[in-house]
Amino acid sequence: MRGKSLMIQGTASSVGKSVLCAALLRIFKQDGWRVAPFKAQNMALNSFVTKDGREMGRAQVTQAQAAGMEPDVRMNPVLLKPTGDRRSQVIVDGRAIGSMTAMEYHRFKPQLREKIKATYEALESEVDCVVIEGAGSPAEINLREGDIVNMSMAKAADAPVILVGDINLGGVFASLLGTMMLLTEEERARVKGVIINKFRGDVKILEPGLRMLEDRIHIPVLGVVPWMDVELEDEDSVTERFHRASGQGDLDAVVVRLPHISNFTDFQALTLQPGVRVRYAEKPEELANADLILLPGTKNTMEDLMALRNRGLDAPIIRHARKGGLVMGICGGYQMLGNTLRDPGHVESRVPEVAGLGLLDMDVTFAPEKRTVQSTGTIECPSGWLKDISGMLLDGYEIHAGHNAFGPECVPWLTIGGEIDGVCNPAGNVIGTYLHGIFDDGQFFSALAARIRKAKGISEAQAPAQTMEQFREKEFDRIADIVRASIDMDAIYQIIRGER
Repeated sequence: MRGKSLMIQGTASSVGKSVLCAALLRIFKQDGWRVAPFKAQNMALNSFVTKDGREMGRAQVTQAQAAGMEPDVRMNPVLLKPTGDRRSQVIVDGRAIGSMTAMEYHRFKPQLREKIKATYEALESEVDCVVIEGAGSPAEINLREGDIVNMSMAKAADAPVILVGDINLGGVFASLLGTMMLLTEEERARVKGVIINKFRGDVKILEPGLRMLEDRIHIPVLGVVPWMDVELEDEDSVTERFHRASGQGDLDAVVVRLPHISNFTDFQALTLQPGVRVRYAEKPEELANADLILLPGTKNTMEDLMALRNRGLDAPIIRHARKGGLVMGICGGYQMLGNTLRDPGHVESRVPEVAGLGLLDMDVTFAPEKRTVQSTGTIECPSGWLKDISGMLLDGYEIHAGHNAFGPECVPWLTIGGEIDGVCNPAGNVIGTYLHGIFDDGQFFSALAARIRKAKGISEAQAPAQTMEQFREKEFDRIADIVRASIDMDAIYQIIRGER
C-alpha cells in the first residue's frame, strides 16, 4: 500500500463515517499534514457549488473545511440527487448529465471507473494523504459487481480500510463480524482495524466483547468513540434535526419540511443566533405561533408544492403572510411563492403547470440548464424595512433551473451582477431569493430578527451573532479532540504508512 490514503468504510449507512472522516482530517491538519477528503459517489440533496461553478456533496465540503482545504469537485466526482419517481439526477465532475433510474445507473457505472480513478490520482498527487469515505456497506454483496465506492475504490487507491460500526443501533459485534465474513479474502486483507462509534457508557463494560471480536476477526479494535452531539451541516435528510427544536429564545423560526427538501443546511446558521428557536414543520398546526416561516430548497419544486397543499400547509402560510408575518423562500421555496410554476419540458415533474402560493407577483418557468455559481448579492431596496440595510453584501451560491418573470407588484431587494435575484412583496414581509448561504455570516438574519422583535414589541438580543465559519472551526476542533482521545492514533499513522 502506497502510504497516501486511509479509507473509512461502515457496516451500514449512517454509522458516522462522514463525521469520523472530518475529525481525522482535522487531526491530520493539526499534526501538520496536507490532507483532502474523497468520496467516489455520494447520494444527497444537500449540495454546494465550488468557486469554479461545479456541484458537489455537502459532506465532502464539510470535510474539506475540516482539512483547511478549498472545496474541490474532485473530492466528490459523482453525485446522485434523487428527484422522485425512482429516478436520480446524475452529476459527474460537478455537471448534471441527466436523470436515470437505479437500473439505468447500474448499467452506466462501469463507464465511471476510470474517470473516478484518474480524478482520485490527480487529487492524491497534491496532498500528503487522502481520507476516503465509503458509502453504505461493503457487505452489500448484490452490489459488488458494480461497486465504485467501497472495496473497488479501496483497490483503485491501494488504500488500507478502517471498518466502523454504530453501537447505538444495537448489534454492533454481529454487524462487524458479519461484514468481515461477507468480504472476499482480498477485501478482508485490506481491513486493518475497526472502530466502534456512538458509544454511551463505560468502555470497561465493552472490553470482553472487544477481545472476543478481535479473536474472531483477527483485526484490532482501534478505539471506541463516544456519542458526540455533532452540529455540523447534515449530509442528507437522514437527520435528527427534523424531529427536534434547536436553539432557545423568543423568536420562533419554522422551516417547512418538504418531501424532497434540499440544502436545508441554509438554516443551521439560525440556530447559532441568540434568542432563536428553529424547528421543522410537517403539519398545519406546527406552523401556529411561528414568527418566521421558511420555505427551503427542493429537488422537485412542483411535486413538493402539491404535497404541501395536500398536507394543508398552504393555508396557514398564506394566512401568516396576509397578517403581516414574515415568510421567506430560498431557491425552490422562493419559486413556490409565485403565481404560476411551469415545466413545459418536464425538467422536474410530469405535471406541466401548477399554481403557486400567490404571495409574490411572479411566474416561474423551468428549463434544462442549471445555474451553478458562487455569487455575492447586494441588498438594494427602495422602501420598507429592507431599505435600512441597503448596501449589505450577501455571499452564497446558486443551484437552480428556473427563470422568473416578475410582475408589477414585485419589489426587487437583492441584485447579483446588476440583475434581479430576490424580490419581495410591496409590504416587505414575503421575501424570496435563489441565493443559498445568506444566513451564514449572521448579518442578514440579525436584521430579520430585529424586524420581528420590533413588531412583537420585545427587546433586541444582546449577544453578538456567531458566524457559521466561527462555529465550524470550534466544532472541528472539538470532535477532533474527542476522536484523538478515543482511538489509537499511533496505530492509524502506522496503517497509513503500511507498517501494519
